[in-house]
Amino acid sequence: MYEVVHSLGPIVIPMPDLDLRSRFATALRAVRPLRDAPDAAADNAALPDPYIYADALLARWAEPQRRYHTTDHLLAVLDHIDTLADHADDPDLVRLGAWFHDAVYRPDRSENEDRSARLAERALPEAGLDQDQTYEVARLVRLTTTHAAEPGDRNGAVLCDADLAILAAAPAAYAAYTAAVREEYAFVPEEAFRAGRAAVLEQLLALPRLFSTPYGEQEWEARARQNLAAELRQLTAP
Repeated sequence: MYEVVHSLGPIVIPMPDLDLRSRFATALRAVRPLRDAPDAAADNAALPDPYIYADALLARWAEPQRRYHTTDHLLAVLDHIDTLADHADDPDLVRLGAWFHDAVYRPDRSENEDRSARLAERALPEAGLDQDQTYEVARLVRLTTTHAAEPGDRNGAVLCDADLAILAAAPAAYAAYTAAVREEYAFVPEEAFRAGRAAVLEQLLALPRLFSTPYGEQEWEARARQNLAAELRQLTAP
């Protein structure tokens, strides 16, 4: 364990996941603007080490209140973004959006996405992104509040589909997902949880489609609807 102090705050870092750390560093370096001026070499060399931010974010993703929104979920979302990368305009910015989209997560609060976006807005300029790039990552993070990407929003469609891909998981994996969500909301009484979860499922099933990318619509839509309908039947059974 060691402590990092910067705009992300003082955070005690557990043993990091080496693959995830590398994936964050690769995405960040891919989008950091390189300066072409004759004296730019020193500025580029002075950009912060990406691993500082990877470690700080991994510490957040490993917080004890998490059961579903863990590094396993982060890894799954990143893998799905890799699958969908051809559908994004800026896949590395989408990957950074995935890193930040649940960086702040308290199951008893409703402003997690906005707080996560504001964290990105503080950290990414310091890490070397320009204003437009930072805005785009923060926008993507806030979009995961509704998962309602507008037509033509290719980056938003990819992040939202990657985040929702768990809905199309095989039955055992879907059952593990729902059990982990219930654990995160252990403070909610059973009857209230069942009613609230059922309302969420009904809203999802009422959407004209759950996934916005061609891949998601073709590969995940039908399975996701089957899983959602089965869970809803279980929740509402007498």
